[in-house]
Parts: sequence; structure tokens; C-alpha cells
Amino acid sequence: MCSNVWGYFQRSMKAIDLSFVEKVMNIYFSLLLFCCIVPGSVRSENLHSTYDALLREQVTDTGMVDYQALVDSPLQLKTYLEQLKSITREDYEEWVPERQLAFLLNLYNAATLQLIVDHYPVESIKDIGGWLSGPWDQKVVPFLGSTVTLNHLEHEIIRKEFAETPETHFALVCAAMGCPPLRREAYTAKELIEQLQDQKSTFLSNPEKNRKNADQERLYLSPIFKWYAKDFEQVSGSVQNYISTFWPEVDETWNIRYTPYDWSLNENE
Repeated sequence: MCSNVWGYFQRSMKAIDLSFVEKVMNIYFSLLLFCCIVPGSVRSENLHSTYDALLREQVTDTGMVDYQALVDSPLQLKTYLEQLKSITREDYEEWVPERQLAFLLNLYNAATLQLIVDHYPVESIKDIGGWLSGPWDQKVVPFLGSTVTLNHLEHEIIRKEFAETPETHFALVCAAMGCPPLRREAYTAKELIEQLQDQKSTFLSNPEKNRKNADQERLYLSPIFKWYAKDFEQVSGSVQNYISTFWPEVDETWNIRYTPYDWSLNENE
């Protein structure tokens, strides 16, 4: 009789969809990790420690991302976004501005990574969605009790609440080669100013995206400076004046031309 029972058990196990079992186990371990991490970290800088570890593991020094690794091991990124989902408006409003902005930048970049993972493989983020609802119009971002789009987070929250900090454009990464590089660490309130200045320096130092010709008094800039010209003009009067904080010889008489923007995926192959 025992052998009959064992045989029935074996046949039953073979009939189980192993992919389903794997999904259940992933959910279980994700919830377990979430329960262990979230309670003590929501109100501390440790909130971003999971994401920081992920970036150090899966992002190169030049900002290239191992998306296949994120697809194969999705728990870390999902757990981090679940942590951010638990942040309430009351929590957010108690924070100093530097902490708020660090939270928003990390949220945008992590949600973008998750968007790519959910649709992987893709050659470009622009392959996601359709004519009426592109990648930046997908409601995929958990934000203070609701779910918003990447466009909403960038244009209605970050650009409006932190209009005096156009360096955010060097920190927001849209998963494309033309973007600024994804930083290999999470943004934090304590280091935010230094991190944003370093992002600015790194981005403007890339001659494929930004360069100058002093003899012709001409700038070749990323289209980011065209798309968001008003943000730079608001703090510096003109794009040229803003650029002069990096290249002092530049003035408002310099002509601007724009370099091509590469929308291919920022993937480390």
C-alpha cells in the first residue's frame, strides 16, 4: 500500500507545473525578504540599501546594465520597489528636500529598470507600449499610495518641486545609450549634492554627447539641453551660461548644435 501511495505522489508531482512552483517560491521569498527589511528601514537611509547593492552588482562603471541578470534574479529589484511603495505621503513630507529628491531619483530609475525587465528582451525602451501609450505613459511607478507614470513623476513632481536643480536631468536615466549613465550607487540625502555634480561632470565630459569647439565658439550638446532648455535657462539665464559653469570660456554668443540621441538599450552584453 505504501508503494502505491508513493507512486501516486510521484505521478502527482510530475503533473505539477514546475514554473508555477517557481513563481510561488519567488513570491514567498520576496515577501519574506520584504518583511525582514521594510519595518526598520522605511524611516532611515537604509531604505535604499537593497537598490544600492543591486546597482553595484548589475551596473558597470560606465552605466551599462546587465538586464539578463535582473530578469534571471528579479527579487532584489521587486523587493526594493515594494519598499518604496510602503512610503506614505506623511513619511515623504517629513523628509528634508535632499532626502525627497534622492527618493524620487532612485524611484524613477528603479521603476525604469523594472519596466525593461518586464518587457525584456527589447532593443529600445521605445519598443514598449503603443502609439497612444508609450513607455513613459505606463502606470508602473508606486508613489505615495498611488501608481503613476514615469512622465508624471518626472514632469509633474521632480521638475516642478525641484525646478532649481536642473542637474536632475543628469541623474534620471531612461535606459537608453543617449541618457546620462546610470550611477553605480543609490542617491542619498547626505551625498546628493556631490552625486549630482559628479553626474553633471561625467555627462558633460562625454564627447559623444557633449563637446566644444573653442575656435568656432560652438557647442555640440545632447538634445537634453534642447528638450529641457527652459529648466537650464530658469537657473542660469541661458543654456550657454549654464554650460559655462563647466567650461568657463563659454558665453551666450556661442552657437549650439545638438548631437544625435541614441535610443538603443543601455545593456551590458
